[in-house]
Amino acid sequence: MPPVVISPRAAGLLLAHWRDGRSGTAYEALADALRVLVIDGRVSVGSRLPAERRLAETLGLSRTTVATAYARLREDGFIASVRGSGSVVQLPAAVAGRRDPEQLGGVRLGAGGATDGVLDLRKAVMHAAPGIAEAAELAMRHLPAALADVGYDTVGDQGLRAAIAERYAARGLPTRPEQVLVTLGAQHAIALLARVLVGRGDAVVVESPTYPHAHEALRAAGGRLVGVPVDAADGWDVGAMTTAIRRTAPSVAYVMPDLHNPTGATMSLTARLALLDAAADAGTVVIADETIGELRIEGDVHPPLAALGPTTGPASVVLIGSTGKVFWGGLRIGWVRADPDLVQRLVLARPTGDLGTPILEQLVVRELLPRTEAVLEERRRHLLQGRDHVVAGLRTRVPEWDVPSPAGGLTAWVGLGRPVSSALVLAARADGVALASGGVFGPDGGFERFLRVPFSGSAVDRERMLDVLVGAWARVGGIEASGVRSLAAVV
Repeated sequence: MPPVVISPRAAGLLLAHWRDGRSGTAYEALADALRVLVIDGRVSVGSRLPAERRLAETLGLSRTTVATAYARLREDGFIASVRGSGSVVQLPAAVAGRRDPEQLGGVRLGAGGATDGVLDLRKAVMHAAPGIAEAAELAMRHLPAALADVGYDTVGDQGLRAAIAERYAARGLPTRPEQVLVTLGAQHAIALLARVLVGRGDAVVVESPTYPHAHEALRAAGGRLVGVPVDAADGWDVGAMTTAIRRTAPSVAYVMPDLHNPTGATMSLTARLALLDAAADAGTVVIADETIGELRIEGDVHPPLAALGPTTGPASVVLIGSTGKVFWGGLRIGWVRADPDLVQRLVLARPTGDLGTPILEQLVVRELLPRTEAVLEERRRHLLQGRDHVVAGLRTRVPEWDVPSPAGGLTAWVGLGRPVSSALVLAARADGVALASGGVFGPDGGFERFLRVPFSGSAVDRERMLDVLVGAWARVGGIEASGVRSLAAVV
């Protein structure tokens, strides 16, 4: 298979903030920025970087600066020169650890557990909820009826759509099955909506920071991203949000109003109403991602955003849900709740990307959904313990950090006080814990002063993470002032 080629334009977007928070020479800062893109997985192993001259033109640098940065990356083992392929990304032994060479595309992701000696926490997830095996057995009762069909289901099992609609009704939002489309998880739902609703060059409002794969999908559809600030303490900048919508008339505004990823913030009622008013004036479709929203530990529970705004017309509110965070990531089932006309447009668009959602998994989820409240109760107890453990541990052991105590979700958005998130991630990775740097969550980079810290794992994994973070901070906490040659020095 030929290598993935990173175009100069794509590299320029990924490197938009390559100098932020980095001292030293330009080539060292550029090498560090590229190194972090590899560690975070934003540039995959095996990819071909732009030619030195082309990248220099894109970034407004001399070719010598880029050539020296590439040389530093070759020296540290992050790229290799391959005849006919230019500079190809790889992982050095210090980062790749004991993995098989055939697995150098990234650490194998588990449910927050140790894999090949590496505790991978780049995905904030929990282990499977109890009862899934039993639900799978019960689902077999519906299999004979399903076998009468051809199995290419681009709409969703009728019984599952009815169960999803009933769940919305229980949350205060009356819903009909024809308003529900079953997808291959929430990410598929986001990408499908982006393909249908976003035209090339359209403005798209997104939160900053935000879920990285969402802004990637919206940008891939041709969207021109307009960021609005969100932080753990103050939530949304309502003025910036409404101004962005009214000035740019975006086709879509993508938001996570409940237990926002990564900050953990919850949008106030005032902010929700302001968002919906501005979207209605601009003819903007609001996509509300609720994949984490029900994992609340404490505080008020808001009804779904669509209960406050229009569910039909050019300024409708569309909801996204999934089973991945509540039940198990291995159940690749998500859904879209929208007006029936949009559902039909999504169905018609599906065949260019996929031919339907697996029937067996739908039948399993159909059995699970009526148990949602019981599963959520158990999940909340686990997350309460995890949050209190991690928050107390960080506040005690690293008192200079700003460690919020989120009202739910799976992670804490920790303020480091210095722009060293990437260095900290590299240092932790060398000690066997893989985390995502703050920059992953910025639509245009940045957020080097923040780190997303999961608290969803087991007590043993949480304690290991705390130990590694404390040790890594001891090595890199003063990197900004110490003039360390490059981030590779901390690995």
